Amino acid sequence: MKANLKVQLLAYTKDAEKIVASAAKLCYSPVGVEEITKKLDDESTQRFLNMLLSLGHESPIEHINFTFAVEGISRACSHQLVRHRIASYSQQSQRYVRLNQFEYIVPPSIEENEEALNLFIEAMEKDQEYYDRISSILKDYHKKKLINEGEDEKTAEKKAEKLAIEDARYVFPNACETKIVFTMNARTLLNFFSHRCCNRAQWEIRQMADEMLKLVRQVAPTIFKYAGPSCVRGACKEGSMTCGKQREIREKYLQNL
Repeated sequence: MKANLKVQLLAYTKDAEKIVASAAKLCYSPVGVEEITKKLDDESTQRFLNMLLSLGHESPIEHINFTFAVEGISRACSHQLVRHRIASYSQQSQRYVRLNQFEYIVPPSIEENEEALNLFIEAMEKDQEYYDRISSILKDYHKKKLINEGEDEKTAEKKAEKLAIEDARYVFPNACETKIVFTMNARTLLNFFSHRCCNRAQWEIRQMADEMLKLVRQVAPTIFKYAGPSCVRGACKEGSMTCGKQREIREKYLQNL
């Protein structure tokens, strides 16, 4: 069954931009945060943050965090996501969750080609069939073994189920859908967007990154105003691997996607 991407911003630091401005101003102020905050209105906060970010002074934005819930991405995509190490992740486990009818992600190039799509769907259906058969065989095997070792039937049943699905899951493909909750600070997010919004990023994680960027711009518009691939704020960093579409990309991200 085909899965669709769903990205939610579950939680974020309240008054995020004012917190960043207060933290940064504290570094150069003889007074405390309370007095600094009293003098910060929306206009002065925006003006200060624009100056701060134009200087590349990004450490204060580490004080604010954003928590996302993402569904409808493949295991191939989640493996790319968790390479961004300054973050916290909680992912649906295939060890403990039996997938009676797993969902999967279909790459656009396959979806547009009828012959490839038919083969792809056939492969997904076979994976589910083999998972069901292997997990059933292993469950019977482990249950009998546990009972012979002295476990009662109820306990053996429960343990055998877990042992069966943790090995049967090896037949699942990279296309298998997963769900994940993760938290990143704003500085990590800017780095994430610079890599994953780039045209050279894999299509699926780029699509997810764009949806994330739309959400954080709603709650911290000044901090993420120039977020996106590196070419939004300067020259492309991909060298000979550039997509050659810098003007088009800049227009897309500066016009809020």
